[in-house]
Amino acid sequence: MGDLQIETKKSLLTMNTMALASTAEYFCSVSTVDEVQKALSFARKHNLAVTPLGAGSNVVLASNLSGLVVHLGLKGWESVVSQGVSTEYVDVTFAAGENWHDMVLMCLDRGWYGLENLSLIPGNMGAAAIQNIGAYGVELSSRLVSLQVVDIHSGTCSELDREACQFSYRDSVFKQSLKDKCIITHLTLRLSTEPNINIDYPALNAYFVALDKDPTPQLVSNAVCKIRREKLPDPNELANVGSFFKNPVIARSALAHVQAVDGNVEVPFYPQTDGSVKVPAAWLIDQCQFRGVRRGNVGVHDKQALVLVNYSNEGDNDSAREVLALAKEIQVAVKVRFGIVLEVEPRIYGSF
Repeated sequence: MGDLQIETKKSLLTMNTMALASTAEYFCSVSTVDEVQKALSFARKHNLAVTPLGAGSNVVLASNLSGLVVHLGLKGWESVVSQGVSTEYVDVTFAAGENWHDMVLMCLDRGWYGLENLSLIPGNMGAAAIQNIGAYGVELSSRLVSLQVVDIHSGTCSELDREACQFSYRDSVFKQSLKDKCIITHLTLRLSTEPNINIDYPALNAYFVALDKDPTPQLVSNAVCKIRREKLPDPNELANVGSFFKNPVIARSALAHVQAVDGNVEVPFYPQTDGSVKVPAAWLIDQCQFRGVRRGNVGVHDKQALVLVNYSNEGDNDSAREVLALAKEIQVAVKVRFGIVLEVEPRIYGSF
């Protein structure tokens, strides 16, 4: 199809950070919007479902993916002074295939601030918007101006502003009404040329109290990287997709029930603006004694209960089935003990 190479029966073992054995019925890698449109045209012509794939850092791939897997390799970025906005801000447009952490460091090097709290989050720019990634008191949505997308069914390009993205905690319109309907090709973020330090998050605050230095954006980034490396396994060393469950947001009345279950233990929670509270999923899983548990090829990380890991990276393993079974076991245990339903954070693709 022109210069677009379509492969069949493509192994995706090395293309997902959970190192799950998975095979794509059809596969192509795209590096331009034109190639994205050509890939979608091929899918329409052959009546194929389309699965976009970036760095594979927030997906669980079951053994086989039917249809066309489109690997998004779009690269590049450009900056402009924000129109009608103070020169204290710059708008930077990133291609969806750029690595998130690399772009955070690039922005810091150029004196563009606002992403430092999101340092070392795995994955690419496009997926970051789908997930509305957040860490250490900052969410991507607070910086996003707009997104450029291609409609999967028509191949047409359009732009969505922040409001249209319907962002919320670890959620966006791309996981709701636009799920499987479009592919993000670029996103524009508004960054500050003046430092605006945010170290309100307890772990960050404690780090700088101990450091006894005035925080700078670069020092905040360094701190976030250090904290993350201490508690989260590197996917290159131990296969994982980071946080496997969302932190549940519950009503205060439900919090009282959780407190009643463990009356002698102080339940950690974070008040939300709507009166609800967010309870750390890792704490709930810890209370159910899952940290460090292993089931066959997979298990729960021994330092962070929110992370499920795959100990095998061999192509003939059954890790996908095992990790989903373990996730279900954890969900059932938390539901039985606390009455709280844990929601899986990564997207699950494929079938057994």
